Amino acid sequence: MSSTDLRRGYLLGLAAYVIWGLFPLYFKLLEAIPASEIIVHRVLWSALFGAALLMVWKHPGWWAELRAHPQRLAVLALCGLLIAANWLIYVWAVINARMLEASLGYYINPLVNVLLALVVLRERLRRLQWLAVGLAALGVLQQIWLLGSVPWVSLALALTFGFYGLIRKQAPVAALPGLVVETWLLLPVALLWLAWHPAAMSAQAAFWSSSQLWLLAAAGPITLIPLVCFNAAARHLPYATLGFLQYLAPTLVLLQAVLLFGEPLDSARLLSFICIWVALAIYSLDAWLTLRRR
Repeated sequence: MSSTDLRRGYLLGLAAYVIWGLFPLYFKLLEAIPASEIIVHRVLWSALFGAALLMVWKHPGWWAELRAHPQRLAVLALCGLLIAANWLIYVWAVINARMLEASLGYYINPLVNVLLALVVLRERLRRLQWLAVGLAALGVLQQIWLLGSVPWVSLALALTFGFYGLIRKQAPVAALPGLVVETWLLLPVALLWLAWHPAAMSAQAAFWSSSQLWLLAAAGPITLIPLVCFNAAARHLPYATLGFLQYLAPTLVLLQAVLLFGEPLDSARLLSFICIWVALAIYSLDAWLTLRRR
């Protein structure tokens, strides 16, 4: 792989994770709108923008392959429900000052993937992976013990995205066509929601000439552009390198939560984060050693 390809891969990967990490700045602009309505618009505009993007960025044969394997549509429909649930919880967390929990959820996510591989795929874990998962569990348990509450936002985000990735592997469709089909399959749900909540569309006529509409419409490109960057970066970077970059997004969310929006990082939550960070360091070391041996 040439140095130009590597440089391009790093830039595209950084772009994807920085955009994902800065999502809270966008959703904070929409905090006057209920999270469910934001997600409905995110589905609608992502479906529209994705269809336009597919016309420009060709993926030959993906539709013919889906028609040849219709069972993959059912898998993509389930993936769509999981990613919509993940979006809903994340947006709700951002607009309700729970960004620290959202950040913790995406730190936990790689370790949840390891755990799902053990439980669902019956894969065997290496010693360092066991240690990493144990430390992550300790971080969650000590938060329950010290704060007296389950960090359900963190766990829900990690589990929905973890199961999304696990099930998505059962429908081997390229990233962009796959996400576009997922949003297309969610369209009936979004339209039903709008039918049951007509006030969301017509409560204030002034809304439709305001900047809020344009902000909601921006959900389409904001959702899909980092995915396009990530998909391109994956072709130019080693997978392990891309895995290390993923920690950039929750770190940016954490910094915004504390420095911009004043969420308190008390000692109990800080201890949870330290446990997760040490677990991720061990997990990353194991991934690097395994890659080096191979």
